Amino acid sequence: MNVAVTGSTGLFGHGLVEVFRSRHTVFPLTRAEVNITKAEEVRVVLAKFRPDIIVHAAATPDLDICEADPGTAFLVNVEGTRHVVEAAQEINAAVAYISTDAIFDGRKQTPYTESDLTHPPTVYGRTKLLAEQMVRDLPAHWIFRVSVLFGPGKTNFVEKCLRKIAAGEEYVAASNQVGTATYTLDAARKIAEVLESRHYGLFHLSNVGVCSRLELARRAAALAGLDPEKVIGKPAEQMGRLAPRLNYSVMEMEALKQAGFALPRNWEEALAEYIRTLVQLKNPLVPRSMPTARSR
Repeated sequence: MNVAVTGSTGLFGHGLVEVFRSRHTVFPLTRAEVNITKAEEVRVVLAKFRPDIIVHAAATPDLDICEADPGTAFLVNVEGTRHVVEAAQEINAAVAYISTDAIFDGRKQTPYTESDLTHPPTVYGRTKLLAEQMVRDLPAHWIFRVSVLFGPGKTNFVEKCLRKIAAGEEYVAASNQVGTATYTLDAARKIAEVLESRHYGLFHLSNVGVCSRLELARRAAALAGLDPEKVIGKPAEQMGRLAPRLNYSVMEMEALKQAGFALPRNWEEALAEYIRTLVQLKNPLVPRSMPTARSR
């Protein structure tokens, strides 16, 4: 199977390419190779490679950047997706779209299912929801909503935390942002499994289990042999960020279960593996004397 991955140098894009290239022919598409805001450029590049599936991971994902510049957020996240969808229609390719838990409003106290109403309070969430609606117009499509990401290839929430603490500084994490965490490699493996089955639809996807950003950061520090008390909890609304954050964004993976797919492993086990890879690479973020990381 021939698979094109947009945003291939992004955090999730890196994981998608790493996983898919071990199973299929992959065309990693960076912004330098295709600017998704240029319709003709997208059409020409995808017509050249003629992939069977386009995994569309390219986006402007920073909530605060999107809030500060809605025009650019709309251009990249919405119009860029429109261009990918239109090009896919021309070459009869299926599209797998990487979406987000930010399409919900965070007011529930029970996990969100794929059938729950969406009401995003941020520019980022609204642009991603509009893009979802475009992808749904394709007869062959998948939408995967993922949550806070960690994994190899690009600086992420976990790595920022470890870098700060290893430098002797404190790291501030939201104490009241409760959701799910997603190891990019685990998510990419599950996406590959779903795509290979040709079971189309909308799926929530993360590692199993619930955690706050504070719990995730402290667990990462402990696994890395660093002091978890250096992670300071603070309510999200007191952190001076431009875009509001969801207090609750736990996602139930109902569609995966109903389709007969096994769910990804627990987030703590996945986090332990990720921390181990940082140690094996002798990453300067973590101490070399650190013991082998194990999940609780």
